[in-house]
Amino acid sequence: MIRHAWHFYYALVLVVKVVCGNIGIACLTP
Repeated sequence: MIRHAWHFYYALVLVVKVVCGNIGIACLTP
């Protein structure tokens, strides 16, 4: 399962980047 951890992490980061790109400045506010 550890082998696939990087794949899950990469997918999670990609989703976060897309969401942040759509929301824009909302990501910069705490």
